[in-house]
Amino acid sequence: QVHLVESGGGLVQGGTSLSLSCAASGRPVSSLSMGWFRQAAGKEREFVATISPITWSGWNTKYADSVKGRFTISRDSAKNMVSLHMNSLKPEDTAVYYCAVDPSGSPSMRAADYDTWGQGTQVTVSS
Repeated sequence: QVHLVESGGGLVQGGTSLSLSCAASGRPVSSLSMGWFRQAAGKEREFVATISPITWSGWNTKYADSVKGRFTISRDSAKNMVSLHMNSLKPEDTAVYYCAVDPSGSPSMRAADYDTWGQGTQVTVSS
């Protein structure tokens, strides 16, 4: 059983940077397919980024088009943590950000494929 706790959210100005962390317990993050999703008020949860387990033979990371080139997902195996580094933030990035685990080990961009979620952390970007 994996337990996830996100942190790092806050209120920032547009154009600045913020990093989110997802601390995992129960299993090493290096063995997990993990993703970041976000949900803005009144909208459906949407994919942000995913990182494959180290045993995955294909691609390592994938990003939503809306964040490509601005956001970076990374893994720190020593801390058993996955991070989301967000640059050039825009007001439309405002949302609750969640990290999640895909139990299949095949990295996915579909929220329905993830079965373990953190509690979320609020990111608010002012214009």
